[in-house]
Amino acid sequence: MSMKNIKIYILTVVLLISGAACSYLDVVPDNVATIDDAFADRNSAEKFLATCYNYLLNYGDPWVNPGIGGGDEVWFNEEIVGSSFNSALIARGLQNVQDPHLNMWDGRQRGKNLYVGIRDCNIFLENIDKAGDVEPFEKKRWIAEVKFLKAYYHWLLFQSYGPIPIVKENLPIYTKTEDVKVYRDPVDDVVNYIVELIDEAAADLPQILFSETTELGRITAPIALAIKARVLVTAASPLFNGNQDYASLRDNRGTQLFPATVDASKWEKAAAAAKAAIESAHLGNFKLYTTYSTRSVISPALERECIIRSIVTDRLSPEVIWGITHFPFSQNYQRMCVPLLIQVTASNPVSQFYAPTMAMAELFYSKNGVPINEDRNYDYENRYSLRTAVTAENDFVRSGEQTAILHFDREARFYASIAFDRNTYFLDPNRYYVQTRLGELATKRNRGEFSATGYFVKKLINPNGAINQNTWVPYYEFPFPVIRLADLYLLYAEALNELKAAPDAEVYEYIDLVRERAGLKTVAESWSQYSKSPDKYKTKAGMREIIKQERLIELAFEGQRFWDLRRWKDAEKYLNQPIRGWDISAAGLAFYNVTTLFTPSFTFKDYLWPVREQEIIKNANLVQNPGW
Repeated sequence: MSMKNIKIYILTVVLLISGAACSYLDVVPDNVATIDDAFADRNSAEKFLATCYNYLLNYGDPWVNPGIGGGDEVWFNEEIVGSSFNSALIARGLQNVQDPHLNMWDGRQRGKNLYVGIRDCNIFLENIDKAGDVEPFEKKRWIAEVKFLKAYYHWLLFQSYGPIPIVKENLPIYTKTEDVKVYRDPVDDVVNYIVELIDEAAADLPQILFSETTELGRITAPIALAIKARVLVTAASPLFNGNQDYASLRDNRGTQLFPATVDASKWEKAAAAAKAAIESAHLGNFKLYTTYSTRSVISPALERECIIRSIVTDRLSPEVIWGITHFPFSQNYQRMCVPLLIQVTASNPVSQFYAPTMAMAELFYSKNGVPINEDRNYDYENRYSLRTAVTAENDFVRSGEQTAILHFDREARFYASIAFDRNTYFLDPNRYYVQTRLGELATKRNRGEFSATGYFVKKLINPNGAINQNTWVPYYEFPFPVIRLADLYLLYAEALNELKAAPDAEVYEYIDLVRERAGLKTVAESWSQYSKSPDKYKTKAGMREIIKQERLIELAFEGQRFWDLRRWKDAEKYLNQPIRGWDISAAGLAFYNVTTLFTPSFTFKDYLWPVREQEIIKNANLVQNPGW
């Protein structure tokens, strides 16, 4: 069964159950014949398996992926943000308790109802034995897949809401009203249940897909163990591990929903899980993406840029452990990232409104592999001033043209991730040059079709794509990455660093593997040679800061920053900063005036999403998240 191409069948039983009285914890009807029909044979059971997969989030859709549009990583211009652009509305501080955006608790405001997804997983697990013509080895694999999906849907809810009701099995139709009014389970109970399910699933999942052509997107053991690592690192992080801000969160039984004290052993569990996930990924032939086959003669620097741009855009990337195939990063979404590079005859060949913020342009390291504000050799104070590119810099900035000092002498991941005015934009075998000043090619053409900041996301555009007089032609659509090997390496380094009194060789090893692919020296070499704080990497606190920035750089524009800032409890630090860009309304070099587009407001309550007010009214046993 291909999870990429299969039609998702919503069976009659799904429609019947959806009409039950409880919006998030639906009751199985006594229509046994209907359920029996759903598992009458292998074909019907396989359709129901596909239905269980159908609740995976549409990660490649910036409208509904809060990790893309819900924070400070990219900014969408006001002309394009409407009532259906729910992630951007969250970024603008419009999350609310009356009808929350991207509501996964009960499936409103473009959120998928994950409790219905959990219910369907339970139906599958309770009834799969009725399908008598399913081979035992196949049934075992299907059960493992659904157990993982059930765990994953609990995880997505936990990540957003914190303590949630665990649904181990569906309630029968005769359940008393008071028994349907469930409670939220404490954080540690939820995490333990998710991990328990994943462990059960991983034991019966294949190490590799039998056929990538027909099975791409189905769950494997490396996927399950990678997500387990992410769950346990999150549970060990400050938001959920002894967070005193939530010490008073109790239900009407007096049950404390957050652990009151920090438990250092959680980092030990997280490190072990990350190491096991890495080993499983290696056994599954996953490796860092390090080779690009060019159709032209290019410099080593440009080749490295192409490698980095291919990590997630190569749909068969050996580094992406799990990519969402049912909702890939499509031609339409790629059009949002690409600046207009040539004169065209069509009215809207690209829409170019997927705009990185100035904060992201400043995030990436200098060419020396340290933050630009720490680099002893970087002209940080004058970064907004102008400089003229010379011939040797033509791979990154058009020779003879002026652009900001900020755009010079940066690491390869900067040039692979962000396109800027006068930047060289390579679409193999052609070189183009970005022009974003007022009246030039990459400025506003139609309503909403412009970058609000003057920057464009290059990382999500494969270097083998093309643009012609009529349209953008992607090399292909690709699965949007959920987790990849470099992510695991950095999770492992983070967990190890938290475990130890001071960082050691193993901590450095895994972060340096990621840096080496980016063309950078080791952490020790870079900081000792170029940083104003040369001993920073030798301390636990200093290395924590380095690992955090490495994650924010390496996983930029992949939807992880939104969640990392929350689990670290750093969101109030970052998400209250003004959203800035260049002055896109100014002609000529006046473009290079830094402009504030929006001043967001992130407060304590925003770390966790609200449960819809109506749910709290219907079920007094539920307690609302603090601040809502």
